[in-house]
Amino acid sequence: MNASTFPRSATLLLLLLGGCAGTETASTGPASPDPGGWVMSSGKEPTKAEFAALAATCEMKGGAVEACLTDLGMKRAVAQ
Repeated sequence: MNASTFPRSATLLLLLLGGCAGTETASTGPASPDPGGWVMSSGKEPTKAEFAALAATCEMKGGAVEACLTDLGMKRAVAQ
């Protein structure tokens, strides 16, 4: 291999491995709870990224995700 072919090959290999890992991760494990209906302790709705981070933390801890979200300061939104 010459010097210019190696970075292309490495990039292609990295993309292929990343694509395989992404599909396996997406198809395994329980589904995350829906971010709708949850608010932060401040009363504002969390962004999708904030909620995903909190839900992932709860899933890593194991146990009931909803109870964990409550422990982390999230509250169920009150329907008006």
